[in-house]
Amino acid sequence: MTGGGQRPVRVWYRATAARVGATAARVGATVARLAGTDRFLRGGGRTARALRRYGPAVLLVLVTAAGMALGLAVGGHTETDVGPFQARFSLRPALTGGTDVQIPPLGSLEMRSHAGPAHLTVTLDQLDQRRTFALATGTDTFTSASEHAVADVDRGVRRLVLQATAAAVLGAMLLAALVYRRVRQVAYAGVLALATVAASGAIAVATFAPRSVQEPTYHGLLANAPAVIGDAKSIADRYTAYSEQLQHLVNNVTKLYDTLNALPVYQADPGTIRVLHISDLHLNPSAWPVIQTTVEQFGITLVVDTGDINDWGTPVESSFVDAIGTLGVPYVYIRGNHDSDVTARAVASQRNATVLENGVATVAGVTIAGVADPRFTPDKQTSTAPPPQERAELLQSGSALAATIGTSARPVDIALVHDPASATPLAGVVPLVLAGHLHARATRELPVPAGAKPTFLMVEGSTGGAGLRGLEHEEPTPLEMSVLYLDAATHALQAYDEITLGGTGRTEVTLRRHVVGQDRPDAVPSGSAGPSGSPTGPPGSPTVPGSPAVSGAPAPR
Repeated sequence: MTGGGQRPVRVWYRATAARVGATAARVGATVARLAGTDRFLRGGGRTARALRRYGPAVLLVLVTAAGMALGLAVGGHTETDVGPFQARFSLRPALTGGTDVQIPPLGSLEMRSHAGPAHLTVTLDQLDQRRTFALATGTDTFTSASEHAVADVDRGVRRLVLQATAAAVLGAMLLAALVYRRVRQVAYAGVLALATVAASGAIAVATFAPRSVQEPTYHGLLANAPAVIGDAKSIADRYTAYSEQLQHLVNNVTKLYDTLNALPVYQADPGTIRVLHISDLHLNPSAWPVIQTTVEQFGITLVVDTGDINDWGTPVESSFVDAIGTLGVPYVYIRGNHDSDVTARAVASQRNATVLENGVATVAGVTIAGVADPRFTPDKQTSTAPPPQERAELLQSGSALAATIGTSARPVDIALVHDPASATPLAGVVPLVLAGHLHARATRELPVPAGAKPTFLMVEGSTGGAGLRGLEHEEPTPLEMSVLYLDAATHALQAYDEITLGGTGRTEVTLRRHVVGQDRPDAVPSGSAGPSGSPTGPPGSPTVPGSPAVSGAPAPR
């Protein structure tokens, strides 16, 4: 190679030689330092003798500890099912021991369960929909589910201990092999790691404190859990009886429908639009079987949900709304103050769902307008009188919906708000306003401007029985929903059935039918069986086996 071709080669050789020389210089300096250390260790000083005697053992302990930590980081975790949850168990080195239960993104529970150099973390990743519904619908009682959960935790901890032991020992031996490259030191590291794991386990067993489970420290949003949920034990006791009664209630909806068909007062035409109004499910899976049965037996055209389908609006709760897709009819929803944007997106992902955020949509031939609750206050209790600032927000959201309705190309048949405080600006704008939030059913005519058409407000109770909070009282909050009958041509409200289910000690389903514009009872009253089984209604009135009651009251004007 001649000419210009030789010059780049010479430049490359010079650069490579310079790099090799710099590397050799660094290696030489390191060797010199090691040589100096070796001369120091061969010396006769007290420190040198101590290092020669104890140094190898200390180094072996450090290598073993580092290898165990690396092994636990890689293999010190396992996954298993705990009740309706998919749980992840993990073990890590720690000075104080203890256990924490992570429930992202709600927060965590911290328990001083044991001492020792090992900390247990249990992460509840997500709810399994199939197991959750099985628990709620009675294929497994709350008590037996709790017992199974204890067995699940025990199985998960045992599996974790075995896996973590293997990971720690293997990690220590692998790191020792890299450092020493001698079989004897590798064996020493394995034995030392196994002894450390055994000692840690013995300390954890000896210091285990069962009462720590009853006295956890709450962090994050869960810090509000004791105040929001109340006494967990009393709720669990009541839920067992409550869920057992709900199985009878679902069956009684069918019997109630058969009795209803025999009532001569109001007969819906074949083309009548039947709207099921539900609200405030509050994460209660027991509500879905009742809703499904009502949809099937009453021939529901579409379902309208006025919010608070969740409790905290977290991604963990998103799977709860998957039951919407199984109803088989259109589902129209607005956010409540316990629902978040995450909740709304989860509902919108269902193939039959429509989410309204200050918008108008025509669903199953009915034009519906809806606005989300302007607040997001998942840690707030239900209040009938919002503070002035919140009331101003609610009125503003109602005014915004009224403006949206004013620009709609089609007349709006029904307006949806979560809090009835938002309904005032809609007076005279739409014929019917549906709301929830109060966990108590109410109906009334809104005062309208002179010359405006009347507006009827219907506030639904809690279809979820107020969730777990509904079990804090002596009797659980009943499940409430309403079936609205709309004229096929005008979409005007002709009649509505108020369905009430539940009450501990009472296998009771009550239906009151109201025919709009009539002052007399719109259904034949019948007895309601109390705990003793004796009818409490008028003598001679028909009673449905299983004690659902059909009764009537004057329709509000």
